[in-house]
Amino acid sequence: MYYINGFVFYLTLVVFIFLAFQALYLSIFSVAGRIIPSKKYPASDETGSFVIYIPSYKEDAVIVDTAMAAVLLDYPVHKRKIIVIADSLQLATIVKLRSLPVDVVEVAFEKSTKAKALNVALLQTKGDFDYALVLDADNICAKDYLHKMNDVLKMGFRVVQGRRVAKNTDTTYALLDAISEGINNHIFRKAHRAVGLSCAIIGSGMALHYSLFKEILPEITAVGGFDKEMELRLLRKKVKFGYAEEALVYDEKTTRQSTLANQRRRWLSAQLHYMQRHLADGFVQLVKGNIDFFDKVIQTTLLPRIFLLGVTPIAFFLSLIPGPSLSPLYWLVLWLTTYIAILLAVPAEYFNRQLYKAVCTLPAAFFTMFKLFFKLRNANKTFIHTPHGEVQ
Repeated sequence: MYYINGFVFYLTLVVFIFLAFQALYLSIFSVAGRIIPSKKYPASDETGSFVIYIPSYKEDAVIVDTAMAAVLLDYPVHKRKIIVIADSLQLATIVKLRSLPVDVVEVAFEKSTKAKALNVALLQTKGDFDYALVLDADNICAKDYLHKMNDVLKMGFRVVQGRRVAKNTDTTYALLDAISEGINNHIFRKAHRAVGLSCAIIGSGMALHYSLFKEILPEITAVGGFDKEMELRLLRKKVKFGYAEEALVYDEKTTRQSTLANQRRRWLSAQLHYMQRHLADGFVQLVKGNIDFFDKVIQTTLLPRIFLLGVTPIAFFLSLIPGPSLSPLYWLVLWLTTYIAILLAVPAEYFNRQLYKAVCTLPAAFFTMFKLFFKLRNANKTFIHTPHGEVQ
């Protein structure tokens, strides 16, 4: 019995330390994002040229509107080129796209991926440009988006992420997704840049120097986690990422629980894959002074916030049961710290009546996330498409 009690105690201690690390990491950056003001970038007198890539896999419902919105961006026409990558689009959609002032690159793969589509388009791109910008098929940029991105790129950053915000909050799951995006913007982009670290890129709404894009893209072979593989490869080369907080790109949020679950399954699987692949190297790079790479690897060990919101109160109540465990006070402090860290990162505009509705769905979202941990096998080896809009 003594050995069993000792094992249980040390097991709970390990769990506590792991969860406490999660809470501490989130707290540091949540607070930093609140107390350190964002850097303002002056308007540049020089406009760089952009090639804008929009991969579209079966996105007939939204791609024409997205392409038209890109055409209408407020930026010199001779300084931009728009390329839509048509993968499994309907013929009628392709005809509409070809009527617009955009280039259409048709692709077909046995197994489609974003990396494959972009690589084919890159090989067919004629001319030279200063920057390459990648958008998702549902992304609608603010009119001044390219100007704001250009301002930050001209400050010397070779990679810049724009601020992706919600296009819709029409269901509670879309609202949860929108809040999650806002928290990510605060912790992993705004706060990271505030303390001098590279921000996280998302995979859309990001721009790279065109020469760097041509260098790195052929190396990307990811089925899932395109952005994570690009991040890690670039950060290992000690490329610094900037954040254009004023460059807004509107992203459609998932409206259904099933769609959200599939999307998160893909993300979790990619995160686990890159953690296993790079965790040891992260510490090696830390010794070499590559803090950005180490920080990115550490991010792969972070649990989903919905999971933390559910597991910390459960751990506290379990600690009230007599047995070989840490004092309930430790678990209570952990619970409160986790919740405060996450609340600090929620954008102010979401503190309204809708937030109450979203909170009410958290228990269901927690159990959905919990079940996903048992469904990650091979999810990173299969392309899981997140549909947008509704085809009429």
